[in-house]
Amino acid sequence: MSQPTTRGTVWALVITSVAGFMAALDNLVVTTALPSIRDDLGGGLGDLEWTVSAYTLTFAVLLMFGAALGDRFGRRKLFQMGITVFTVASAAAAMAPGIGALIAARAVQGVGAAIMMPLTLTLLTAAVPAAKRGMAYGIWGAVNGLAVASGPLIGGSLTEHISWHWIFWLNVPLGIALLPLARLRLTESYGTGAPLDFPGTLLASGGLFGIVYGLVRGPADGWTSTLVLLGLIAGGALLAGFVLHGTRAKNPMLPMRLFRSRAFSGINAASMLMFLGMFGSIFLLSQYMQGVLGYSPTEAGLRMLPWTGMPMLVAPVAGILADRIGGRPVVAVGLFLQAAGLGYLASASTAHASYAAQLPGLILSGIGMALFFAPASHLVMSSVRAAEQGIASGANNALREVGGALGVAVMSSIFSAQGGYESAQAFVDGLRPAVFTGAGVVALAGAATLMIPRRRHATPEPTALGKPRTLETSTR
Repeated sequence: MSQPTTRGTVWALVITSVAGFMAALDNLVVTTALPSIRDDLGGGLGDLEWTVSAYTLTFAVLLMFGAALGDRFGRRKLFQMGITVFTVASAAAAMAPGIGALIAARAVQGVGAAIMMPLTLTLLTAAVPAAKRGMAYGIWGAVNGLAVASGPLIGGSLTEHISWHWIFWLNVPLGIALLPLARLRLTESYGTGAPLDFPGTLLASGGLFGIVYGLVRGPADGWTSTLVLLGLIAGGALLAGFVLHGTRAKNPMLPMRLFRSRAFSGINAASMLMFLGMFGSIFLLSQYMQGVLGYSPTEAGLRMLPWTGMPMLVAPVAGILADRIGGRPVVAVGLFLQAAGLGYLASASTAHASYAAQLPGLILSGIGMALFFAPASHLVMSSVRAAEQGIASGANNALREVGGALGVAVMSSIFSAQGGYESAQAFVDGLRPAVFTGAGVVALAGAATLMIPRRRHATPEPTALGKPRTLETSTR
């Protein structure tokens, strides 16, 4: 097997980071554009919610299947296919003649993202020497973290200064540029070659769809409404069937034995909880800055740069630290800092808060988020065998997306129960308990990280046979 070259490493890092940026950006980029979309295309509140949730739903439920397809038919080939679907769907969203067409295009965008996103890490891992993976994951994590957090800024700026259509047109030239680069600069690789697990795929997709649908629609339709209860109950039953299937099937999509590893279980629990707290907080705080403090979408985004821009500065350093001392302490510190930052922001939020009063919380949250992304990716990829890294990446990203959907739903429900949009004070009354809840959830994520065993040995190059190897963390 040929060793990765420096030039190949750089190209792989650029290609996978840009692809990951596009997929991560579209989680929240549409939120600040919703009033303009409603003015142009019409539709009620439920329709506008679906312009956000249609992407999240398809992204979440198909992530693991996308990873399995890449392992079976070729990761580079499926990566290119995912880029193609995502790019075409982005153009369709930009040209949507009505709200229904926009929702459909957003759902197809999620399909493309679900195929390409889990394959970015496996392709990057194959192209980077083991000794430099921490730094590579750091840069990849910085770009993806920036995309998640800066979605409202980019969406608001494009909407305010050009039009909402450009939040989707932005993806088109990037996707077109990535296709030939992926073909020429990435090396094809495969997973175990096991048959596709269609029963497991149906159980996981149906279960996640039911759960996420119930969580998204709960605040609007009521938690006791028939469809919400049906989605939650049926989704939970299907996921229970998926777990049972994963313990008994010969070639399951997600082998449940992976969760015997404290490293794999701990980092996945932490990832889901972190996204729950972060997504819900960004969703509400971006509205607070505009609706209560009176900033325009661009002004609000600029004032959040100490939070949203921090990953670009800190995450590469976090990757280097993870190489030296292990990912567990870096991720734990990052999560506790993010929890402290959210708690501070909740306490500092008033109807007339100054920017100076908010700044310490924004900085703490930004540093904490930056310390999380890169080492967390490293922990996920190093907690399994090389042949199962696609499965691990897909599972981790799916849990993150489910966590994000849960965060928006739960924190919006708390906001609605305690406050509302009637006045600035009513908004603050709902915001504070919701963001305090987010801080508590992120603190739980930090506690989950402590489940991960301490680092014992450095990770050597994976063997060609894919046999169990000494990991950065013990998997006992």
